[in-house]
Amino acid sequence: MFKRPYREHHLLTLLQEYEQQHLPLDLFISFYFRAHKSLGSKDRGTIAESVYSIVRWKGLLDYLCEAPATWEMRWELYSKINIDAHLKDEKIPLHIRLSFPEELFQLVVESHGEQQAIQLCQVSNQPAPTTVRANTLKTSRDALLKKWAQTYKVSPCTYSETGIRFLQKINFFTLPEFQAGNFEVQDEGSQLLADKVKAEPGQLIMDYCAGSGGKTLAFAPKMEGKGQIFLHDIRPYALKEAKKRLRRAGIQNAQIVLPDDPKLSKLKKKMDWVLVDAPCTGTGTMRRNPDMKWNFTKETLHRLLGQQRMIFEKALSFLKPNGKIVYATCSILKQENQDQVEHFLKTYNLEVVGELFQSLPSEGGMDGFFGVILRHKS
Repeated sequence: MFKRPYREHHLLTLLQEYEQQHLPLDLFISFYFRAHKSLGSKDRGTIAESVYSIVRWKGLLDYLCEAPATWEMRWELYSKINIDAHLKDEKIPLHIRLSFPEELFQLVVESHGEQQAIQLCQVSNQPAPTTVRANTLKTSRDALLKKWAQTYKVSPCTYSETGIRFLQKINFFTLPEFQAGNFEVQDEGSQLLADKVKAEPGQLIMDYCAGSGGKTLAFAPKMEGKGQIFLHDIRPYALKEAKKRLRRAGIQNAQIVLPDDPKLSKLKKKMDWVLVDAPCTGTGTMRRNPDMKWNFTKETLHRLLGQQRMIFEKALSFLKPNGKIVYATCSILKQENQDQVEHFLKTYNLEVVGELFQSLPSEGGMDGFFGVILRHKS
């Protein structure tokens, strides 16, 4: 009986089991590795990268496979073919060459024009770079660069003053600097987006869709421990993780506010800054989450657009009259970004402060993020 090589066996088992459940790919991979302790770190790295590649190119592979395609067929084909050669084959529809669902590709074209849409899809089919942010409450970027340069390939980020790019894959969470809270893993675009909150010592700030607190961790050092940050989210498990990260980072002027906390109503109209990092399609981070594009539907987009408007309206109620609110997404679709801003300006008598921020996924560079500062017209 044919016995598959060890890594290939786990690769295919993982993909088959992934298809039978509903967790996002990154989370499922993490659970799979935890359940299969015999896999070494090199095995895990190779398997994860291969899984991501096959899921990224699933659209093209399915087109080239005999139907119905199986994971074995996709893997066998992926191992043999030259993807770049098929990208030039004009007999294959463009969205399939780029391995993107047609509906989603058309929306990217509507937002950025065809040429840029092609580039964005190609970048979204590549592995994402690894970027961290130095925690200036405990160290400096220069100190980390100096220490790590002896062991790892690292370089400073181009735009973020606290960002460091790793040019090799490592397990960050075992580093003593991580345990000590000296850095967090965070894309450069996300770091720049958090910078839109011009936090100052003594201010009151609401991180309204805080999740596990990534943006708070980035802007909190500017407050020098003075003032107060309130982290709110409807997901208690995410806030639990935020609590751990705040403790590790040494941020003491932040508190968790659960949805049923009576304190919420007392915070209305008190905030100098409100950050709304709204739930979105995540189209700016597809190279990290390639399964998202295959789960995308226009219905999901319409539901999210409604949620974004509802969340923004609730978040706005915490802003004091002369405060500022930041609307942010990790989307590259204008429906979730520029179109929503137009709606907010008209509906709530707001004006834009400064310039819009938009980063687009680029090779070796940032993910796609959008952000704008708004305030009430005086």
